[in-house]
Amino acid sequence: MTLIKSISGMRGTLGGAPGTNLTPVDIIEFTSAYATLLKRHNKNSKVVLGRDGRVSGPQVSALVASTLSMMGIDVVDTGLSTTPTVEMEVVAQDAGGGIIITASHNNMSYNALKFLNEKGEFISAAEGTMLLEISSRRDFDYALAEHLGKITEVTDSIERHVAEIIKLPTVKLEAVRSRSFKIVVDCINSTGSIALPILADALGCECILINADINGTFAHNPEPLEHNLLDLSQAVKDHRADMGVALDPDVDRLAFVDENGKYCGEEYTLVMVANYILGQTPGPTVSNLSSTKALRDVTESHGQSYSAAAVGEVNVVTKMRDVGAIIGGEGNGGIIYPTLHAGRDALVGVALMLSALVTEEKASTLSAYRKLCPNYIMTKDKIQLTPELDVDDLLSKVATHYADHEVDTQDGVKIYIRDGWAHLRKSNTEPIVRVYTEGKDEGEANGIAGEVKELVAKILG
Repeated sequence: MTLIKSISGMRGTLGGAPGTNLTPVDIIEFTSAYATLLKRHNKNSKVVLGRDGRVSGPQVSALVASTLSMMGIDVVDTGLSTTPTVEMEVVAQDAGGGIIITASHNNMSYNALKFLNEKGEFISAAEGTMLLEISSRRDFDYALAEHLGKITEVTDSIERHVAEIIKLPTVKLEAVRSRSFKIVVDCINSTGSIALPILADALGCECILINADINGTFAHNPEPLEHNLLDLSQAVKDHRADMGVALDPDVDRLAFVDENGKYCGEEYTLVMVANYILGQTPGPTVSNLSSTKALRDVTESHGQSYSAAAVGEVNVVTKMRDVGAIIGGEGNGGIIYPTLHAGRDALVGVALMLSALVTEEKASTLSAYRKLCPNYIMTKDKIQLTPELDVDDLLSKVATHYADHEVDTQDGVKIYIRDGWAHLRKSNTEPIVRVYTEGKDEGEANGIAGEVKELVAKILG
């Protein structure tokens, strides 16, 4: 059982005792702390609420909505929705913030509360720290009966989200419609089965759904990785589709399968879309330290500058603002296109990828477009945390071992080894240390991974 309280929100497994798992007590306390934070900042006392399709969503959503109302906060409940839709709805409703109930790529036993500010972006580290302090002190002040907040349901937020996407100048709407693309979508039994048909209809695409029942049980591991998408790959071939689209449960991560049923790699979602955007509107790009070097290569090939940020959407968005990036995101299939909004958005990613295919004369198929981008091989591993493991000490010892290499310690420790790199950092969402490595080929990537894992094993004894 797990409960993680962090500056980015609360995540955990359902059931068990308060303070050790995600229980009603913890949900109420954290929601009350968030409402208190909004009221202290004199922000609009309205919060937009939405959830993905997981089993515990209705119960958690009801607790959150009721708690906000008891704090005197009005609630705009979008019901089954997507993370990027809720983010955009905060701005559309002129709300003081938003709460998204989703554990993203985690399995069905998990759920989480993700907190947004009035811009529809994840709250800052400073605000997250204040929220944790308020929660720990239970420093809440609930409303009197005559000042309870109202709960209003909204049912058309996804339609408004899609309407904003197709208005973007970089979405070549008429050209995409004229191609009549056929796409297969793995909805992972969540809200992608609501959102993608709306987008596909607007873009004139034939949309075939698999794993479309919103029952929250997830037909496979919800991370959009190759070994989880075998059914999608087969469906693309069976239907002779132009592409396959893989989503996570809250539709902020995106991976593609090409027309031959071959997985393009979640790391290359951002790279391919950025290559298109850079050809349309040149400018800087940003990704996090754990993302592929291919984005830097593509960016520099367009004569533009690339910057790396610490892992975490809020860190990427901050860096993007600092450098004026036109596109950015994370190598987990998260595309952030600030012309629309500053959050990861799989829906805009699909629209931009289709626009790339009707724009690039030399690459009108997804397999051809993927070949335009440089190729690297990445390995992803993890170390399970235990109560006795001192993560900071472990990372410090790794950095010391590689003192004669280029080392970046802004987020865990990243070491540049030969023509590749290794990045070790504590996860924000799971009780693990992530260990990522990358090289120009499989041998180099595995060699770096083996070297680092051997060092870690030696340090841990």
